[in-house]
Amino acid sequence: MFCCLKGCINGFTLTPSVPIRLKENPVQLDSLHMGHEVVIVKGGQRVCGSGCTLGNAPLVQNKSYFEVKLQQGGVWAVGLATRDTDLNRVHGGMDKDSWCLNSDGTVRHDNVELYHLSPAPRDSPTKELLVTTASPNHNETEVEKVSAVMPGDGDVIGVGYDHVELNFFLNGKNMEIPVRNIKGTVYPAMYVDDGAILDIILDNFRYPPPAGYEKIMVEQSLL
Repeated sequence: MFCCLKGCINGFTLTPSVPIRLKENPVQLDSLHMGHEVVIVKGGQRVCGSGCTLGNAPLVQNKSYFEVKLQQGGVWAVGLATRDTDLNRVHGGMDKDSWCLNSDGTVRHDNVELYHLSPAPRDSPTKELLVTTASPNHNETEVEKVSAVMPGDGDVIGVGYDHVELNFFLNGKNMEIPVRNIKGTVYPAMYVDDGAILDIILDNFRYPPPAGYEKIMVEQSLL
């Protein structure tokens, strides 16, 4: 934990950190909704330790977008969750209250793999992935190729949500792994373990959001 905390706080030797904002954004990671062994630093923008933390504002507008920079690898997950999710888990999508892309290449909800991203064969001339899509009855699967790769250190994962689909973007490119049937009031969710360090980017995005998507807005009643 000490080594993780030291890297989490110092961080500058890993990859360029999130630019310092001149005007503080009221949206940040929520120290009131995080696991017992989670550490939040850098003004509520960086998480390390072990467990999950949520954002402090729900995604209530029509089209919301935020980014997560993978500062240091390990075990991690990024996505959405309600406040009923288990914040002491280190994998996302293990309960009915979270929908997440995980560092093991899975997209999960309610402990069901919706997609499984596998590296292409070594002799493949491309860097595409095979994505296995689970059928509703889990008895059949179908495999399709998508132009995406699993995120690595320094990559930026975009998360877009329009109350119909949750979509993930890798360095500005849609990963084509949409997640549907999301229910409840959801928040940004970030899971870490095994030395992973994640930074949330809530404005001044590294990549342009999809058309019509904007940063997370805070309801006036929450201010």
